[in-house]
Amino acid sequence: MPMIIGVVAGLVLAAIIIVIGLFKLMWRVAEPNEALVISGSRHRTEGIEEGLGFRIVTGRGTFVVPGVQAVRKLSLDLNETELLVDCVTQQGIPLKVRGVVIFKVGDDFVSIANAARRFLDQQKFMGDRVHNVFAGHLRSIVGGLTVEDMIRDREKLTGQTRAASGSEMEKLGLIIDSLQIHEIEDPTGYIKNLAAPHAAAVHRDARIAQAEADRLATEAEQKAAARMSEATRDSEILQAGYQAERDKAAATSRQAGPLSEAAAKQEVVVQETRVAELEAQRREQQLQVDVRKPADAKAYEKRTLAEAERDVRISAAQAKAKETELAAIAEANRVKIAAAAQAEMTKVSGLAQAAATRATGEAEAAATQARGLAEAEAAKAKGLAEAASIQARAEALATNQEAVVAQQLAENWPEIVKAGASAFGNVEHMVLLNGADGMSDMFAKALTMGGTGLGLARQLLASMGTENGVSAVPPPASPNGSTPRSHLIPLQDDDQA
Repeated sequence: MPMIIGVVAGLVLAAIIIVIGLFKLMWRVAEPNEALVISGSRHRTEGIEEGLGFRIVTGRGTFVVPGVQAVRKLSLDLNETELLVDCVTQQGIPLKVRGVVIFKVGDDFVSIANAARRFLDQQKFMGDRVHNVFAGHLRSIVGGLTVEDMIRDREKLTGQTRAASGSEMEKLGLIIDSLQIHEIEDPTGYIKNLAAPHAAAVHRDARIAQAEADRLATEAEQKAAARMSEATRDSEILQAGYQAERDKAAATSRQAGPLSEAAAKQEVVVQETRVAELEAQRREQQLQVDVRKPADAKAYEKRTLAEAERDVRISAAQAKAKETELAAIAEANRVKIAAAAQAEMTKVSGLAQAAATRATGEAEAAATQARGLAEAEAAKAKGLAEAASIQARAEALATNQEAVVAQQLAENWPEIVKAGASAFGNVEHMVLLNGADGMSDMFAKALTMGGTGLGLARQLLASMGTENGVSAVPPPASPNGSTPRSHLIPLQDDDQA
């Protein structure tokens, strides 16, 4: 019986051990940072359409049928890949962009399934794939930016790269935890040259600030040194003052004895000097009485006499001057009175002359006026007489012009003959070849010139009658028998004459 109990207990224990072994062989537990991918049977995972072909277990345990199902682990840990990408900017400047990408497999079953399909056996190459994805997008994005944009807005570069790579990383079942652009290398020195002006300005400001700080420090040091010198001087002055007081006190104490002796001697000298002064005063008083007073009396007498004589001379001179002044004033008054009398007399004489001149002028003006009126009357009478004569002559010309002309010629015949003979006035010598006949011919020619003058006078009268257009008297017969032209002589009115 005990043997049966032992066999039964052994069988039960063996069964328990077998059950535990089978449990441990079939039970798989996923760690927090991993996912179990179970394949080999039809499974349906929550949240994933049917037909996935494998089961994903995270954070818990599950039974796996050995030999029927296969269990593989997919790490959910963070992964990191360094980026070193050669890029060319929009300006054509080559750059090297350094960065780091931190990523992991997504926690959802879709991401785990995508990652399991792509990296389950190639998890160690996951970083290379991610590097390639980011390198391509980074080159594309850098090609659309300038260096200045990348430097001033690096977050923009990071954001665009992360956004562009997000969809592809999602397809790979990965999520980006962090993307950092650490450094932008510039092999051409463009960034360094770009920053050179700013660096120079900063360096300049730093030097100016350093110089200003040095100046302020120097001024502070100099002020401190001056204050130290001033304190030293005051201290030395005080010390010298104290030392002088000590020396003075010591000297005073040393000279107390000689000073007392000198003071006693001085007192003796003072008293002796006082006695000498009193003696001198006594002698002076004696001299005053014996010599000075009589001398002063004599001097006073002489001075008084001189002053009296001077006053006499001054009084005489003042009297003389006063007399001269009064005489000059009297003479001036006399001259002034005489000049006033002369001026008054001249004034009266001028007035009388002006009145006489005015009366004479008025008389002459009246006489001139009378003479002018008489001359005017005479001229008027003469004019009237001439007008009457001209009118009578005109009337005679109108009635018997030839007779009037003949009368005029007869009246002026001597002058005509004289004018004709004037041609011979400048002849110094005249030779007559035919005697008395030649003389007769010459005079006949002179008379002929008078006849020519008569013809000219008639032509003049004819031309005057033609211009005035009033002649209607028939011309007289010419000497050669031709009938002369008749003319009218215009007559002027009495008023016009």
